Amino acid sequence: MRAAIALASVVALGLSTAACTGESSPATTPPPLNPSGSASAPASPSSSTPAAVLPTSDRVPTLDVQVVGDGLDHPWDIADIGEDRFLVTERDRAVLSLVEGGERREIPLEDHDIWVSGETGLMGLEIDPGFAENRRIYTCQGWNDGQDVRVISWTLDAGLTRATQERTLIDGFPTSSGRHGGCRLLISADGALWVGTGDAATAENPRSLDSLGGKTLRLDPETGEPWPGNPWAGDEGPRRFITSFGHRNVQGLAQRADGTIWSIEHGSDRDDEVNEITLGGDYGWNPGSGYDESVPMTDQNLPGKQVEAAWDSGNPTVATGGGTFIPVQERWGAYGGALAVAVLKDQELRILSFDEAGKLTDDSSPEALHEHGRLRTVSPAADGDLLVTTDNGGGEDVLLRVTPR
Repeated sequence: MRAAIALASVVALGLSTAACTGESSPATTPPPLNPSGSASAPASPSSSTPAAVLPTSDRVPTLDVQVVGDGLDHPWDIADIGEDRFLVTERDRAVLSLVEGGERREIPLEDHDIWVSGETGLMGLEIDPGFAENRRIYTCQGWNDGQDVRVISWTLDAGLTRATQERTLIDGFPTSSGRHGGCRLLISADGALWVGTGDAATAENPRSLDSLGGKTLRLDPETGEPWPGNPWAGDEGPRRFITSFGHRNVQGLAQRADGTIWSIEHGSDRDDEVNEITLGGDYGWNPGSGYDESVPMTDQNLPGKQVEAAWDSGNPTVATGGGTFIPVQERWGAYGGALAVAVLKDQELRILSFDEAGKLTDDSSPEALHEHGRLRTVSPAADGDLLVTTDNGGGEDVLLRVTPR
């Protein structure tokens, strides 16, 4: 599992649960949720101490940044599979790569029909919690000359020399020119597969519960069935998978140590956002007729209640990518428990700290990450370091390891 370090400390697995009221969607509003609103597994009876989400000290660590792999081209996602080996999806090359001992080699995806156009290609990557035994991974990609964006499970052979398709878990994410293809994957601590999608730059998708575009989704990674406890799990059609709507282009998903799920989202010309996901929540993106991108990212003039962002970039955007929560470890000091977010346009790493209620308390950008150009994503290494990919193109991209001192 990609977030093995961050999720190992999870004991409280409940999600935020304020269902929307009023006419928050052209389709329907969520039904009432159960009292906890969560389909997550309960904490283990042996758990006696809540997982730490706040730093253990106010010391700001020095960050040591090392290049551990090069020769990449628009690497979109990264996963540590142990023994100093890292899987990487390269969006525009539409290839899965293995970085081992500083060397890169490709792992062929058998019988693939990956579609690359603009912002869409081979994107999100997640590792099954039982990877050591079943060699299963999950990817999200454009498919069949733009037919859709979909999530597929694959099995790697023992020598990590090829990947064989296992099954299509979910498909039908909308596409257009390749704009706003999403697509981020996350397996949460309870075993659910979360998917963040883009709206394909099509006006009606974010708010329609009959479209999988501009949403967060939750499903069973074994069967592809909707996860029990989804707001519309008992309905028919796409809405069975939806956990939140009104998103523009979800670029990141991360689980905090308290079990909450957070998304990172591209804004238009303003307001990139970080959102704490509420089951059935409306996140307020409504470009309207003609896809008018001048409207607010979270439009509070819409019917019903819209969930405000936990953080936004203001005007202009900085172009946020993927991110992960930093483990609460003494060596991480003041950064422990914060959300580390890769930034493309402003070419930096943002460290966003939130209190236990999810309110922003600090926003910083370490100078050590200012010298590497555009940054696409951040993922946890097995030892709690951070793995960061650049996104400068031309086959000159690198994989970075960030170690606190």
